[in-house]
Amino acid sequence: MAIMFERLREDVRCVFDRDPAARTTFEVLTTYPGLHAILVHRLSQWLWSVGFKWLARFISALMRWFTGIEIHPGARIGRRFFIDHGMGVVIGETAEIGDDCTLYHGVTLGGTSWHKGKRHPTLGNDVVIGAGAKVLGPLTIGEGVRIGSNAVVLKDVGVGATVVGVPGRVVAARKDETPEHRAAIARKMGFDAYGTSKDMPDPVANAINRMLDHIHLMDQRLEEMCKGMKALGAELDTTKLPPLGPCELVNSSSEPDVEHLDTSGEVPDEGRGNS
Repeated sequence: MAIMFERLREDVRCVFDRDPAARTTFEVLTTYPGLHAILVHRLSQWLWSVGFKWLARFISALMRWFTGIEIHPGARIGRRFFIDHGMGVVIGETAEIGDDCTLYHGVTLGGTSWHKGKRHPTLGNDVVIGAGAKVLGPLTIGEGVRIGSNAVVLKDVGVGATVVGVPGRVVAARKDETPEHRAAIARKMGFDAYGTSKDMPDPVANAINRMLDHIHLMDQRLEEMCKGMKALGAELDTTKLPPLGPCELVNSSSEPDVEHLDTSGEVPDEGRGNS
């Protein structure tokens, strides 16, 4: 009994730690569907483990009606697990979730096979999965991973990585960070509750920048070859090429440049006939 109440206190405390909208313990206990789903899952998971599988599934289905969160009784969930908002969350039968993980609405921990056995993801400790993200198959998601909103993850993800996009791509990896270091970076970058932040690197821009680095290196080698050929008396074109700078993708304005529009309605001279 003491262990049960200690777990309940942990669950309530983690809500205050991860949701700035939480105000009182009474409010958390009565209005947070994610907490309700986790508490009932513990009962249904125990029933599943002792052989009362139909009753476990029935209780799980009943809680789905009340919360919009579907957690299979066979799923194994660690301590201080937090589901924020909750609607549309699906956690499959063979899913395994570590301690201190956070899921947002619309997240699916699903399978990609109809075969029995391990077919759902395994999450390490301190994983955050943003709204609408899908993690599919018997994958292993390392500790401290951040998965951005609406990402679709189909491959294993290493420790401390950040994943965005469809299909999911690793845009940042922090393999050598301690928990204190991760916390310091979180404070520096701001609130990253949905697994992404405004300062997160763009994977497309990163790919273009790597191509530019490669072109710079080729350009340097080509210049060295040209210098060698000139030293041998060859005549070469000396036209200077435009410089290549780093790439940063920004949203361009969709409005037309009104300064260059002809609003007179007249046809330009070059477009008129000779008649």
